[in-house]
Amino acid sequence: MHHVFETLTPDLVLDALESVGLRGDGRLTALSSYENRVYQVQLEDGSAVVAKFYRPERWSEAQILEEHAFTQELMEAEIPAVGPLVLQGRTLHAFEGFAFSVSPRRGGRAPELDDEEVLEWIGRFLARIHTVGAKKPFVQRPSLDLQSFGQASRDWLLDNEQVPLDVQSSWARHCDEALALVAAHPALCGTPAGAGDARVRLLRLHGDCHPGNILWTPTDAAASAGPGPHFVDLDDARMGPAVQDLWMLASGDRRQRSRQIGLLVDGYEQFREFDRDELALIEPLRTLRLIHYSAWLARRWGDPTFPHNFPWFGSSDYWHGQVLMLQEQCEAMQESPLLV
Repeated sequence: MHHVFETLTPDLVLDALESVGLRGDGRLTALSSYENRVYQVQLEDGSAVVAKFYRPERWSEAQILEEHAFTQELMEAEIPAVGPLVLQGRTLHAFEGFAFSVSPRRGGRAPELDDEEVLEWIGRFLARIHTVGAKKPFVQRPSLDLQSFGQASRDWLLDNEQVPLDVQSSWARHCDEALALVAAHPALCGTPAGAGDARVRLLRLHGDCHPGNILWTPTDAAASAGPGPHFVDLDDARMGPAVQDLWMLASGDRRQRSRQIGLLVDGYEQFREFDRDELALIEPLRTLRLIHYSAWLARRWGDPTFPHNFPWFGSSDYWHGQVLMLQEQCEAMQESPLLV
């Protein structure tokens, strides 16, 4: 059975761009993206753009446009987010059954997260993003919560028999134990304000702020780009606690992560107060991402790019590894939060 993206040929990409007034010179490069298909396209005038073709049926048109509007708010606040161009009066276009958008090309490299100045710089810009994000909620886009990321992912994997029988009962047991510990945090459960840490305020987030979604422009780079971080790919933007946009930028042992989060918070608090109660949500959020990631891979397995890039997924060894990671997360969630 053919996957829908198999019809997205280079000619179709170029024709789609031409339909919004952009003429490619025939050169295009596929960029790293699993959820969507993204191409850098050279135009006849010598410039280049990035065209994103959205995975059908993942987001509604209203949800995509809400992401675009959020990115536009960030850019109007002079925050270096890379958003879609307005072409023919719109940011979202349709061609041959695909929804697509076109953004300017931005160069850059991965940020040096061992550099204290870089972490503080990123923290300052995250605070500015969250200041905009706190002005109003998303209406169409979902929240990052226990049900959507955790319970729904667990149920789908078991209902669709994605976990091998030899490890299924063990995985389900440890998954349920982990989700029960996540449920101890009302802020991740949609619990009304006033119950426990439900006082944590939810706001519009980048949502997937890992190092690969930050392009760093050195201070000696072209002035048109501006030095420092540029935030790309708000495809996973949703409602959630502020700490969601910080924790994926920290790695290493507990001491290292505490130092890195501390530096991010130091920069953050130059523009916006950070609620340290949210530090208790880091391991629950990591747990939800772990479970959601397995379900995401399984749901996308019919897309040929997934078996090619994730050949290790789905084996008994993979799922035994997931059991061990769930055990580790259960232990981590019962430890005291990081101190910064």
